[in-house]
Parts: sequence; C-alpha cells; structure tokens
Amino acid sequence: MAKTSAGLVMYRVRDGVLEVLLVHPGGPFWARKDAGAWFVAKGEIEPGEEELEAAEREFQEEIGIPPVGPYLPLGRVTHKSGKVVVAWAFEGTCDPAMVKSNLFMMEWPPKSGQLQEFPEVDRAEFFTIEGAREKINAREFSLIERLQVILSTDGAPEEGRG
Repeated sequence: MAKTSAGLVMYRVRDGVLEVLLVHPGGPFWARKDAGAWFVAKGEIEPGEEELEAAEREFQEEIGIPPVGPYLPLGRVTHKSGKVVVAWAFEGTCDPAMVKSNLFMMEWPPKSGQLQEFPEVDRAEFFTIEGAREKINAREFSLIERLQVILSTDGAPEEGRG
C-alpha cells in the first residue's frame, strides 16, 4: 500500500506577485541536487493522526515555526513511487534563513558504521510560480498551480481572502 504524506504550503503576495515557500531536503543524497529537488514541507501521517494535524506537525518540525490557518485545501498528488501527498496552503511569511529543521541520523559514509546527524530540511526559500516550476519536484508542482487558481490567475488574493 502506498504511503501518504501531508503537507503545507506557506504563501505570500509581494508587490502583487504570488510566492510559495519550498524546502530542500538535507543529507548527502540531496546535497548537490537543485532543479526538481525542492518540495512542499510534508511528512508521513502517523497512525491515528488526522491529515491536517500531520501537515501542521510536519511543517513545524521542518520549518521551525507553527503554521497558522485558515487553510486552503490543495488536494492530492501521486509521486512516481506511488507515494500520495495531500496538502493545504496558508498565507504567511518568514525569514527562510531562520528555518530550523529537526534532525535525522543515517550511516555516512555508506557501510562505514558511522552515524551522522543531518537536518531533514537544509534550506527553504520563497519562489515565484515560475521559479517554483523550475525547482519543485514535478509531481508536486500541480499543488502550486491549484493554489494559483484558488487565489486567482494574477496571483493576488481574491477579494475577502486578503
């Protein structure tokens, strides 16, 4: 059975331009990858946990700040691996340089017997829609497109959503 992850997309509008916060995974596997290697802040849903609850927890773990709704549902996408991602968006801002992610342990270098700690997210950045198209994993870009449609085609929040 395919795993399901839940995530949140923080967005802001600056000078009339929609920007979304994406994260880059930490660790040696991702260190030299850029295009297609950025993602929505997300993680696996724990047993008994609601999807939105998991999305909020994962955002706080990976970004280091608590998310604040209201949330806009963005639906689901499926990665090539079969993993399903369900996501929501919320308006906010932060200083991406101040992101403080949780850590994970892995054997590095491989077969060395040595465990090293790495941040789950090594950096975050706000991207315009076009910038996000170049950086984000292709399967997750449809979540960004859905957000753009919800807010309007010009990237400005619809009246009353401000």
